[in-house]
Order: sequence, then structure tokens, then C-alpha cells
Amino acid sequence: MIHELRIYHCVSGRLPALLRRFETITLGIWQKHGIRQAGFWTVTIGDSNQDLYYLLEWDSLAEREQKWNAFQSDPEWIGKRAETERDGAIIARVENLILQPTAFSAVR
Repeated sequence: MIHELRIYHCVSGRLPALLRRFETITLGIWQKHGIRQAGFWTVTIGDSNQDLYYLLEWDSLAEREQKWNAFQSDPEWIGKRAETERDGAIIARVENLILQPTAFSAVR
């Protein structure tokens, strides 16, 4: 199992729009493409309360590449994403990390 940590740094004040987009649009399109999420988090105490952290689960890097590329090029996603950004950009910057568990990790 491979875990991918994605961190979305939102444009100031746009985190609610991002959360709404995930809840009402993105997760349904991910389901169509077989993308599995392991959890989502926002920041209560920390450097920025305008960030969204989430983990994706993959069986392999090849699975990630195939499914993520299919999602990114999905016409439904492209259209809905554009609709949600009519009032301006939501995300200022994205960080993306592929994580490898340690030998003593509870999550494998």
C-alpha cells in the first residue's frame, strides 16, 4: 500500500469553497475512477487554518498514475472545477508527497 499526502494551501478565505467542492463534487468523481481516500484534515492549531490535508491510498505507483490521470482528464471534473472557480482561484499552492511507511508503522 502506498499513501499519498496532498496539502492544499487555499487562497485566503477560500477553504470553505474547497471543502464544499470535495464534499459535493470531487469525492463522487473519485469514486467513479476508483480513487480511495484515507482521510481529510483541516488545521485547528498550527501555521495556517487555510490548509486542507488529505491522504490517498494506492496499491502501486502505476495504479496512482492511471487513476489520477483519468480523473484529471475527466470532462465532468474539468467542467465542475471551472464552475467552482468562477469567483476566483481556490487553491494557491499544492504540496504532494508519496509516503513510505517505516518498519514500525501501524499503517502499512
